[in-house]
Amino acid sequence: MPIRRLRREELENQLNRGTLWAITYGDLMSYLMIFFLILFSYGLAKDEKVHKRKYDETLRKISESLGGTEDPRRKMLREQKDLEEGMADRLKKNINPGDTTIVDVQSTEERIRLVLAAPVLFDLGSSRLKPSAFQILNNIILELSKVPNEIVIEGHTDNIPVVGGQYSSNWELSMARAYSVIRFFERAGINPGRLSGIGYGEQRPVMDNSTPEGRAKNRRIEVSLIRQ
Repeated sequence: MPIRRLRREELENQLNRGTLWAITYGDLMSYLMIFFLILFSYGLAKDEKVHKRKYDETLRKISESLGGTEDPRRKMLREQKDLEEGMADRLKKNINPGDTTIVDVQSTEERIRLVLAAPVLFDLGSSRLKPSAFQILNNIILELSKVPNEIVIEGHTDNIPVVGGQYSSNWELSMARAYSVIRFFERAGINPGRLSGIGYGEQRPVMDNSTPEGRAKNRRIEVSLIRQ
C-alpha cells in the first residue's frame, strides 16, 4: 500500500512539472492584454489632451482590475482635472451657445481661456464696463468660483492710436480694462489672491490689423483659468 501511494505521488509530481509552463504562459497573456489595452486607449484619442486622459483612465482601470489601489495624489489630480473639464464644457454650453463673436472658449492642457470681444464689455475708448456685460461676467464667475485655480485677466487692443480721452495709449487702455474686470470679479466674491491682470495693448494681435474684421478680433479681453 505505501508503495502504491508513493508511485501515485510521483506520477502527480511528474504531471505537475509538465504543466508549469502554463503559469508563465498565463502571466505573458496578461501582460500582452494590458499592453494592447494601452495601445487601444491611444488609438481612441483624437488630440493630445484626450490622449493623455484616456491613457490615465486606462491605467487606473487596469490597476483596479488587478487589485491595485490608485495613488492618492494621482486621484486628487484626476478629480481636479475632471472638475476643470466639466467646467469648460459648461462654459461652452451655457455662456457661449455657438456665438464665438461674444465669448470664445478655448481649452488646452495649461489653461481654460475665455476670449471676450471688447465691444461686448466696453464702449470705444472706455474702460467702464457696460451694464449689458454684467450678466455675461456673472455667468463666468459662477463657474470660476467652483475651483481654486489662479485667474489671469488680459487686456488687448488693436493698433489704432488712442486720440483724446482719458488714456494716452493703447497700453493704458488695455491695462485699465483688465483692471475693471478684476475689480468686478473681486466685488462678486472671487478671492483677490487668485486674480492677476496685465495689459498688452496692441502687441499681441490674433489677426491682421489691416482690416476692420481683424482689428475687431484684436480688441478683446482674455480670462484664463490656469490649470493645476
